[in-house]
Amino acid sequence: MSRLRASIVGASGYAGGELLRLLLGHPHVEVAQVTSESHVGKYVYSVHPNLRGRTTLAFSLAADVRECDVLFLALPHGEAMQRIDHWCRLA
Repeated sequence: MSRLRASIVGASGYAGGELLRLLLGHPHVEVAQVTSESHVGKYVYSVHPNLRGRTTLAFSLAADVRECDVLFLALPHGEAMQRIDHWCRLA
């Protein structure tokens, strides 16, 4: 069985970090990309120290998200709807 490629937009917040922690432990998911507008280029573990040693992913811009199988939006209330058409085309 191939693994699902998942991306998380807004992964630097609490909800995004917990989602990332869960997905990293899932045997059928590959986390392809995580975004944060305020932490671009930083390693995930610099924001979520509990993930040190579990991933070498670095944050990118939400505008740079590539196509994936599953796209999670962990954004503040109302922000996801502002670009919902864009997000739907990616996953």
